[in-house]
Amino acid sequence: MNVVVLALGIVVATAVSIMAMRHYLLDRIDSELVSSRTALENTGFTRKQIDALSAIGSLRDDLLLADAAGTLPRPETVFVAVDGEGRPVTFAGIPPTARQRELASAVDDPHRLSASDAVREVHFGGDEFRAVGARLEDGTVVLMATSIEAVRDGVTKSLKVDLGVGAGLLVLLGVLTLIGARHRLRPLEDMVETASAIAEGDLTRRVPARKDPVLEIEQLRLALNSMLHQVESAFETRERSASQLRRFVADASHELRTPLSAIRGYLQLYDKGMLREPAERERAGRRVRSETDRMSRLVDELLTLARLDQQAELVFREVDLSRLVREAAEDLRVQEPGRPVAVSADGAVLVHADETGLRQVVGNLLANVRTHTPGSAAVRVSAGRSNGRIHLTVADEGPGLTPEDAARIFDRFFRTGTGAGSGLGMAIVQGVVQAHG
Repeated sequence: MNVVVLALGIVVATAVSIMAMRHYLLDRIDSELVSSRTALENTGFTRKQIDALSAIGSLRDDLLLADAAGTLPRPETVFVAVDGEGRPVTFAGIPPTARQRELASAVDDPHRLSASDAVREVHFGGDEFRAVGARLEDGTVVLMATSIEAVRDGVTKSLKVDLGVGAGLLVLLGVLTLIGARHRLRPLEDMVETASAIAEGDLTRRVPARKDPVLEIEQLRLALNSMLHQVESAFETRERSASQLRRFVADASHELRTPLSAIRGYLQLYDKGMLREPAERERAGRRVRSETDRMSRLVDELLTLARLDQQAELVFREVDLSRLVREAAEDLRVQEPGRPVAVSADGAVLVHADETGLRQVVGNLLANVRTHTPGSAAVRVSAGRSNGRIHLTVADEGPGLTPEDAARIFDRFFRTGTGAGSGLGMAIVQGVVQAHG
Protein backbone atom coordinates (compact mmCIF):
# COMPACT_ATOMS: atom_id res chain seq x y z
CA MET A 1 0.00 0.00 0.00
CA ASN A 2 2.83 2.42 0.83
CA VAL A 3 4.47 1.68 -2.52
CA VAL A 4 1.23 2.43 -4.38
CA VAL A 5 0.75 5.72 -2.52
CA LEU A 6 4.34 6.73 -3.20
CA ALA A 7 3.99 5.79 -6.89
CA LEU A 8 0.88 7.96 -7.20
CA GLY A 9 2.66 10.78 -5.41
CA ILE A 10 5.68 10.52 -7.70
CA VAL A 11 3.46 10.53 -10.82
CA VAL A 12 1.55 13.59 -9.63
CA ALA A 13 4.70 15.42 -8.53
CA THR A 14 6.46 14.59 -11.79
CA ALA A 15 3.50 15.79 -13.89
CA VAL A 16 3.25 19.03 -11.94
CA SER A 17 7.00 19.69 -12.07
CA ILE A 18 7.21 18.95 -15.81
CA MET A 19 4.28 21.21 -16.56
CA ALA A 20 5.74 23.97 -14.42
CA MET A 21 9.16 23.56 -16.03
CA ARG A 22 7.72 23.69 -19.56
CA HIS A 23 5.64 26.71 -18.71
CA TYR A 24 8.68 28.47 -17.21
CA LEU A 25 10.94 27.76 -20.20
CA LEU A 26 8.30 28.82 -22.72
CA ASP A 27 7.70 31.95 -20.73
CA ARG A 28 11.41 32.74 -20.89
CA ILE A 29 11.46 32.24 -24.67
CA ASP A 30 8.41 34.45 -25.05
CA SER A 31 9.99 37.11 -22.86
CA GLU A 32 13.18 37.06 -24.90
CA LEU A 33 11.25 37.33 -28.18
CA VAL A 34 9.18 40.23 -26.92
CA SER A 35 12.29 41.97 -25.61
CA SER A 36 14.06 41.40 -28.93
CA ARG A 37 11.08 42.83 -30.84
CA THR A 38 10.97 45.86 -28.59
CA ALA A 39 14.72 46.42 -28.92
CA LEU A 40 14.57 46.13 -32.71
CA GLU A 41 11.64 48.52 -33.00
CA ASN A 42 13.32 50.99 -30.66
CA THR A 43 16.47 51.19 -32.81
CA GLY A 44 14.54 53.20 -35.43
CA PHE A 45 16.25 51.40 -38.30
CA THR A 46 14.74 51.05 -41.75
CA ARG A 47 15.36 48.20 -44.12
CA LYS A 48 17.60 50.47 -46.28
CA GLN A 49 19.69 51.40 -43.27
CA ILE A 50 20.08 47.75 -42.43
CA ASP A 51 20.97 46.99 -46.07
CA ALA A 52 23.76 49.55 -45.77
CA LEU A 53 25.44 47.29 -43.28
CA SER A 54 27.99 44.95 -44.77
CA ALA A 55 26.63 41.72 -43.39
CA ILE A 56 24.21 40.27 -40.95
CA GLY A 57 27.10 39.57 -38.64
CA SER A 58 27.95 43.26 -38.43
CA LEU A 59 24.31 44.13 -37.77
CA ARG A 60 24.11 41.57 -35.03
CA ASP A 61 27.33 42.80 -33.48
CA ASP A 62 26.08 46.40 -33.49
CA LEU A 63 22.76 45.36 -32.02
CA LEU A 64 24.47 43.27 -29.37
CA LEU A 65 26.67 46.22 -28.43
CA ALA A 66 23.60 48.46 -28.20
CA ASP A 67 21.70 45.79 -26.19
CA ALA A 68 23.49 45.51 -22.89
CA ALA A 69 20.48 43.68 -21.35
CA GLY A 70 20.97 40.68 -23.67
CA THR A 71 17.50 40.87 -25.14
CA LEU A 72 18.40 40.26 -28.80
CA PRO A 73 17.57 36.91 -30.40
CA ARG A 74 19.73 33.95 -29.59
CA PRO A 75 21.63 32.20 -32.40
CA GLU A 76 18.87 29.54 -32.67
CA THR A 77 16.40 32.23 -33.50
CA VAL A 78 15.19 32.47 -37.15
CA PHE A 79 14.18 35.89 -38.47
CA VAL A 80 13.07 37.16 -41.87
CA ALA A 81 11.93 40.51 -43.33
CA VAL A 82 8.68 40.48 -45.30
CA ASP A 83 7.09 43.15 -47.48
CA GLY A 84 3.52 44.41 -47.36
CA GLU A 85 2.23 41.25 -48.99
CA GLY A 86 4.05 38.95 -46.63
CA ARG A 87 6.77 37.88 -49.10
CA PRO A 88 10.33 37.47 -47.77
CA VAL A 89 12.77 40.09 -49.01
CA THR A 90 16.50 40.54 -49.06
CA PHE A 91 17.71 41.60 -45.64
CA ALA A 92 21.15 43.06 -44.96
CA GLY A 93 22.22 42.16 -48.48
CA ILE A 94 21.50 38.50 -47.93
CA PRO A 95 18.69 36.73 -49.83
CA PRO A 96 16.20 34.78 -47.71
CA THR A 97 17.08 31.19 -46.92
CA ALA A 98 14.77 28.17 -47.11
CA ARG A 99 14.03 28.32 -43.37
CA GLN A 100 13.25 32.03 -43.61
CA ARG A 101 10.82 31.34 -46.46
CA GLU A 102 9.23 28.59 -44.38
CA LEU A 103 8.86 31.04 -41.50
CA ALA A 104 7.26 33.62 -43.80
CA SER A 105 4.87 30.98 -45.17
CA ALA A 106 4.00 29.74 -41.67
CA VAL A 107 2.79 33.20 -40.59
CA ASP A 108 -0.53 34.00 -42.25
CA ASP A 109 -0.66 37.71 -41.48
CA PRO A 110 2.74 39.16 -40.48
CA HIS A 111 1.38 42.71 -40.13
CA ARG A 112 -1.30 41.64 -37.65
CA LEU A 113 1.32 39.66 -35.73
CA SER A 114 3.58 42.73 -35.52
CA ALA A 115 0.69 44.83 -34.32
CA SER A 116 -0.14 42.30 -31.60
CA ASP A 117 1.67 41.92 -28.28
CA ALA A 118 1.01 38.17 -28.24
CA VAL A 119 3.54 35.45 -29.06
CA ARG A 120 2.29 32.97 -31.61
CA GLU A 121 3.11 29.30 -32.00
CA VAL A 122 4.07 28.27 -35.55
CA HIS A 123 5.27 25.06 -37.18
CA PHE A 124 7.76 24.76 -40.05
CA GLY A 125 10.70 22.63 -40.98
CA GLY A 126 9.32 19.79 -38.84
CA ASP A 127 9.80 21.80 -35.66
CA GLU A 128 7.77 24.01 -33.36
CA PHE A 129 8.59 27.68 -32.88
CA ARG A 130 7.43 30.67 -30.87
CA ALA A 131 7.18 33.73 -33.16
CA VAL A 132 6.71 37.51 -32.92
CA GLY A 133 6.73 40.34 -35.49
CA ALA A 134 8.60 43.71 -35.33
CA ARG A 135 7.61 46.67 -37.52
CA LEU A 136 10.48 48.89 -38.77
CA GLU A 137 10.23 52.60 -39.45
CA ASP A 138 9.59 52.07 -43.18
CA GLY A 139 6.76 49.56 -42.56
CA THR A 140 8.84 46.46 -43.17
CA VAL A 141 7.96 43.60 -40.82
CA VAL A 142 10.69 41.43 -39.37
CA LEU A 143 9.46 38.00 -38.20
CA MET A 144 11.44 36.40 -35.37
CA ALA A 145 10.91 32.80 -34.27
CA THR A 146 12.71 30.70 -31.65
CA SER A 147 12.66 26.91 -31.69
CA ILE A 148 11.34 25.19 -28.60
CA GLU A 149 13.20 21.98 -29.38
CA ALA A 150 15.59 22.73 -26.51
CA VAL A 151 12.58 23.07 -24.20
CA ARG A 152 11.23 19.74 -25.40
CA ASP A 153 14.63 18.10 -24.95
CA GLY A 154 14.99 19.57 -21.49
CA VAL A 155 11.53 18.46 -20.50
CA THR A 156 12.20 14.96 -21.86
CA LYS A 157 15.48 14.68 -19.97
CA SER A 158 13.86 16.00 -16.80
CA LEU A 159 11.03 13.49 -17.20
CA LYS A 160 13.52 10.66 -17.58
CA VAL A 161 15.46 11.83 -14.52
CA ASP A 162 12.28 12.17 -12.46
CA LEU A 163 11.04 8.76 -13.55
CA GLY A 164 14.43 7.21 -12.85
CA VAL A 165 14.63 8.78 -9.41
CA GLY A 166 11.01 7.84 -8.73
CA ALA A 167 11.62 4.25 -9.80
CA GLY A 168 14.68 4.13 -7.56
CA LEU A 169 12.64 5.48 -4.65
CA LEU A 170 9.91 2.94 -5.31
CA VAL A 171 12.43 0.09 -5.34
CA LEU A 172 14.05 1.40 -2.16
CA LEU A 173 10.70 1.80 -0.45
CA GLY A 174 9.65 -1.66 -1.61
CA VAL A 175 12.81 -3.21 -0.17
CA LEU A 176 12.47 -1.27 3.09
CA THR A 177 8.79 -2.22 3.29
CA LEU A 178 9.60 -5.89 2.79
CA ILE A 179 12.32 -5.74 5.43
CA GLY A 180 10.04 -3.89 7.84
CA ALA A 181 7.13 -6.23 7.18
CA ARG A 182 9.33 -9.27 7.70
CA HIS A 183 10.65 -7.77 10.92
CA ARG A 184 7.13 -7.08 12.14
CA LEU A 185 5.76 -10.43 11.00
CA ARG A 186 8.58 -12.44 12.55
CA PRO A 187 6.74 -12.66 15.92
CA LEU A 188 3.73 -14.05 14.06
CA GLU A 189 6.00 -16.66 12.45
CA ASP A 190 7.24 -17.52 15.95
CA MET A 191 3.62 -18.00 17.01
CA VAL A 192 3.00 -20.33 14.07
CA GLU A 193 6.14 -22.34 14.91
CA THR A 194 5.09 -22.49 18.57
CA ALA A 195 1.57 -23.65 17.65
CA SER A 196 3.04 -26.34 15.37
CA ALA A 197 5.38 -27.54 18.12
CA ILE A 198 2.50 -27.71 20.60
CA ALA A 199 0.39 -29.60 18.08
CA GLU A 200 3.23 -32.14 17.89
CA GLY A 201 3.13 -32.58 21.68
CA ASP A 202 5.67 -30.09 23.05
CA LEU A 203 3.47 -28.32 25.60
CA THR A 204 6.46 -26.53 27.16
CA ARG A 205 7.04 -24.44 24.02
CA ARG A 206 6.45 -20.70 24.34
CA VAL A 207 6.56 -17.74 21.94
CA PRO A 208 9.96 -16.05 22.44
CA ALA A 209 10.31 -12.33 23.04
CA ARG A 210 11.78 -10.01 20.43
CA LYS A 211 13.72 -6.75 20.65
CA ASP A 212 11.69 -3.59 20.06
CA PRO A 213 8.36 -5.42 19.64
CA VAL A 214 5.19 -3.84 18.31
CA LEU A 215 2.85 -3.14 21.23
CA GLU A 216 -0.14 -5.05 19.84
CA ILE A 217 1.95 -8.08 18.85
CA GLU A 218 3.69 -8.10 22.25
CA GLN A 219 0.30 -8.08 23.98
CA LEU A 220 -0.79 -10.96 21.75
CA ARG A 221 2.42 -12.86 22.58
CA LEU A 222 1.91 -12.43 26.33
CA ALA A 223 -1.74 -13.47 26.09
CA LEU A 224 -0.85 -16.50 23.98
CA ASN A 225 1.91 -17.59 26.38
CA SER A 226 -0.48 -17.19 29.31
CA MET A 227 -3.05 -19.34 27.51
CA LEU A 228 -0.41 -21.96 26.69
CA HIS A 229 0.66 -22.04 30.33
CA GLN A 230 -2.93 -22.66 31.38
CA VAL A 231 -3.32 -25.35 28.72
CA GLU A 232 -0.13 -27.05 29.90
CA SER A 233 -1.25 -26.85 33.54
CA ALA A 234 -4.68 -28.22 32.68
CA PHE A 235 -3.14 -31.04 30.65
CA GLU A 236 -0.73 -31.91 33.46
CA THR A 237 -3.60 -31.83 35.95
CA ARG A 238 -5.66 -34.10 33.73
CA GLU A 239 -2.77 -36.50 33.27
CA ARG A 240 -2.07 -36.48 36.99
CA SER A 241 -5.74 -37.06 37.78
CA ALA A 242 -5.94 -39.88 35.25
CA SER A 243 -2.81 -41.45 36.69
CA GLN A 244 -4.17 -41.12 40.22
CA LEU A 245 -7.47 -42.61 39.11
CA ARG A 246 -5.75 -45.59 37.51
CA ARG A 247 -3.62 -46.10 40.61
CA PHE A 248 -6.67 -45.64 42.83
CA VAL A 249 -8.67 -48.24 40.92
CA ALA A 250 -5.74 -50.68 40.98
CA ASP A 251 -5.14 -50.16 44.71
CA ALA A 252 -8.84 -50.37 45.52
CA SER A 253 -9.15 -53.58 43.54
CA HIS A 254 -6.14 -55.00 45.35
CA GLU A 255 -7.43 -53.96 48.76
CA LEU A 256 -10.84 -55.45 48.12
CA ARG A 257 -9.40 -58.59 46.59
CA THR A 258 -7.43 -59.47 49.73
CA PRO A 259 -10.38 -59.80 52.16
CA LEU A 260 -12.53 -61.37 49.46
CA SER A 261 -9.86 -64.00 48.84
CA ALA A 262 -9.68 -64.80 52.55
CA ILE A 263 -13.47 -65.04 52.83
CA ARG A 264 -13.68 -67.24 49.72
CA GLY A 265 -10.93 -69.49 51.08
CA TYR A 266 -12.69 -70.10 54.38
CA LEU A 267 -16.01 -70.71 52.63
CA GLN A 268 -14.38 -73.29 50.35
CA LEU A 269 -12.92 -75.06 53.38
CA TYR A 270 -16.36 -75.08 54.98
CA ASP A 271 -18.08 -76.39 51.80
CA LYS A 272 -15.58 -79.21 51.49
CA GLY A 273 -16.16 -80.25 55.10
CA MET A 274 -12.56 -79.63 56.05
CA LEU A 275 -13.55 -77.66 59.17
CA ARG A 276 -14.62 -80.58 61.32
CA GLU A 277 -13.73 -79.29 64.76
CA PRO A 278 -15.93 -76.66 66.42
CA ALA A 279 -12.80 -74.62 67.29
CA GLU A 280 -11.74 -74.55 63.63
CA ARG A 281 -15.20 -73.45 62.53
CA GLU A 282 -15.23 -70.75 65.23
CA ARG A 283 -11.80 -69.46 64.16
CA ALA A 284 -12.88 -69.44 60.49
CA GLY A 285 -16.04 -67.54 61.42
CA ARG A 286 -14.03 -64.93 63.30
CA ARG A 287 -11.69 -64.49 60.33
CA VAL A 288 -14.61 -64.16 57.92
CA ARG A 289 -16.24 -61.54 60.16
CA SER A 290 -12.92 -59.71 60.54
CA GLU A 291 -12.28 -59.59 56.81
CA THR A 292 -15.90 -58.56 56.23
CA ASP A 293 -15.49 -55.68 58.69
CA ARG A 294 -12.23 -54.71 57.05
CA MET A 295 -13.84 -54.72 53.61
CA SER A 296 -16.80 -52.75 54.95
CA ARG A 297 -14.49 -50.10 56.42
CA LEU A 298 -12.59 -49.91 53.15
CA VAL A 299 -15.80 -49.45 51.18
CA ASP A 300 -16.97 -46.76 53.63
CA GLU A 301 -13.67 -44.92 53.25
CA LEU A 302 -13.84 -45.16 49.46
CA LEU A 303 -17.38 -43.78 49.53
CA THR A 304 -16.21 -40.94 51.78
CA LEU A 305 -13.42 -40.05 49.36
CA ALA A 306 -15.80 -40.25 46.41
CA ARG A 307 -18.24 -37.95 48.18
CA LEU A 308 -15.44 -35.47 48.92
CA ASP A 309 -14.22 -35.62 45.32
CA GLN A 310 -17.70 -34.74 44.12
CA GLN A 311 -17.70 -31.77 46.51
CA ALA A 312 -20.81 -32.92 48.27
CA GLU A 313 -22.47 -30.31 50.45
CA LEU A 314 -21.42 -30.49 54.09
CA VAL A 315 -23.76 -29.79 56.99
CA PHE A 316 -22.28 -26.70 58.62
CA ARG A 317 -23.29 -25.68 62.09
CA GLU A 318 -21.73 -24.49 65.32
CA VAL A 319 -19.55 -27.32 66.68
CA ASP A 320 -17.61 -27.36 69.95
CA LEU A 321 -14.17 -28.51 68.85
CA SER A 322 -12.99 -28.89 72.46
CA ARG A 323 -15.71 -31.44 73.12
CA LEU A 324 -14.78 -33.45 70.02
CA VAL A 325 -11.10 -33.46 71.10
CA ARG A 326 -11.93 -34.60 74.65
CA GLU A 327 -14.20 -37.39 73.41
CA ALA A 328 -11.61 -38.62 70.87
CA ALA A 329 -8.90 -38.62 73.55
CA GLU A 330 -11.15 -40.58 75.89
CA ASP A 331 -11.74 -43.17 73.14
CA LEU A 332 -7.96 -43.50 72.67
CA ARG A 333 -7.49 -44.05 76.46
CA VAL A 334 -10.08 -46.80 76.37
CA GLN A 335 -8.43 -48.48 73.37
CA GLU A 336 -4.89 -48.11 74.77
CA PRO A 337 -4.98 -47.68 78.54
CA GLY A 338 -1.18 -47.75 78.76
CA ARG A 339 -0.55 -44.82 76.36
CA PRO A 340 0.03 -41.39 77.96
CA VAL A 341 -2.58 -39.00 76.55
CA ALA A 342 -2.49 -35.26 77.29
CA VAL A 343 -5.47 -33.09 76.40
CA SER A 344 -5.44 -29.29 76.19
CA ALA A 345 -9.01 -28.29 75.34
CA ASP A 346 -10.50 -26.37 78.23
CA GLY A 347 -13.59 -24.34 77.63
CA ALA A 348 -15.73 -24.25 74.52
CA VAL A 349 -14.08 -23.63 71.16
CA LEU A 350 -16.93 -23.08 68.73
CA VAL A 351 -16.30 -23.45 65.01
CA HIS A 352 -18.70 -23.32 62.06
CA ALA A 353 -18.04 -26.73 60.48
CA ASP A 354 -19.39 -30.17 59.60
CA GLU A 355 -19.36 -32.16 62.82
CA THR A 356 -19.15 -35.57 61.15
CA GLY A 357 -16.19 -34.45 59.07
CA LEU A 358 -14.35 -33.03 62.09
CA ARG A 359 -14.89 -36.23 64.05
CA GLN A 360 -13.46 -38.17 61.14
CA VAL A 361 -10.41 -35.89 60.99
CA VAL A 362 -9.62 -36.21 64.70
CA GLY A 363 -10.42 -39.94 64.69
CA ASN A 364 -8.17 -40.69 61.69
CA LEU A 365 -5.28 -38.70 63.14
CA LEU A 366 -5.48 -40.57 66.44
CA ALA A 367 -5.93 -43.87 64.56
CA ASN A 368 -2.63 -43.16 62.78
CA VAL A 369 -0.99 -42.56 66.17
CA ARG A 370 -2.38 -45.83 67.48
CA THR A 371 -1.32 -47.78 64.38
CA HIS A 372 2.13 -46.36 63.64
CA THR A 373 3.61 -45.54 67.07
CA PRO A 374 4.54 -47.73 70.03
CA GLY A 375 1.94 -48.09 72.76
CA SER A 376 4.18 -46.25 75.21
CA ALA A 377 4.63 -43.17 73.00
CA ALA A 378 2.91 -40.14 74.51
CA VAL A 379 0.37 -38.19 72.48
CA ARG A 380 -0.86 -34.64 72.95
CA VAL A 381 -4.17 -33.35 71.59
CA SER A 382 -5.12 -29.68 71.80
CA ALA A 383 -7.73 -27.27 70.48
CA GLY A 384 -7.72 -23.52 71.00
CA ARG A 385 -8.04 -20.05 69.52
CA SER A 386 -5.19 -17.58 68.90
CA ASN A 387 -4.93 -14.46 66.74
CA GLY A 388 -8.46 -14.94 65.53
CA ARG A 389 -7.79 -18.46 64.23
CA ILE A 390 -8.69 -21.92 65.59
CA HIS A 391 -5.96 -24.54 65.89
CA LEU A 392 -6.30 -28.31 66.18
CA THR A 393 -3.07 -30.16 67.05
CA VAL A 394 -2.36 -33.91 67.32
CA ALA A 395 1.29 -34.57 68.23
CA ASP A 396 3.01 -37.76 69.33
CA GLU A 397 6.48 -38.82 70.39
CA GLY A 398 6.73 -41.69 67.94
CA PRO A 399 9.51 -42.34 65.40
CA GLY A 400 8.04 -39.85 62.90
CA LEU A 401 8.19 -39.93 59.11
CA THR A 402 11.05 -39.86 56.66
CA PRO A 403 11.05 -36.90 54.20
CA GLU A 404 10.08 -39.28 51.41
CA ASP A 405 7.09 -40.65 53.38
CA ALA A 406 6.07 -37.14 54.49
CA ALA A 407 5.91 -36.02 50.84
CA ARG A 408 3.42 -38.81 50.04
CA ILE A 409 1.48 -38.96 53.30
CA PHE A 410 -1.73 -37.71 51.68
CA ASP A 411 -1.58 -40.03 48.66
CA ARG A 412 -4.38 -42.57 48.54
CA PHE A 413 -3.46 -46.12 49.55
CA PHE A 414 0.00 -44.95 50.59
CA ARG A 415 1.40 -46.76 53.59
CA THR A 416 4.63 -46.35 55.47
CA GLY A 417 7.07 -49.18 56.01
CA THR A 418 4.83 -50.95 58.53
CA GLY A 419 2.15 -51.51 55.86
CA ALA A 420 -0.67 -51.27 58.41
CA GLY A 421 -4.00 -49.59 57.72
CA SER A 422 -5.86 -49.01 54.47
CA GLY A 423 -3.79 -46.05 53.33
CA LEU A 424 -6.89 -43.86 53.00
CA GLY A 425 -7.08 -42.20 56.43
CA MET A 426 -4.82 -39.22 55.72
CA ALA A 427 -6.34 -38.77 52.25
CA ILE A 428 -9.75 -38.46 53.95
CA VAL A 429 -8.29 -35.96 56.45
CA GLN A 430 -6.97 -33.83 53.60
CA GLY A 431 -10.26 -34.08 51.68
CA VAL A 432 -12.35 -33.00 54.69
CA VAL A 433 -10.05 -30.06 55.49
CA GLN A 434 -10.06 -28.89 51.87
CA ALA A 435 -13.86 -29.21 51.77
CA HIS A 436 -14.01 -26.78 54.70
CA GLY A 437 -11.95 -24.29 52.71
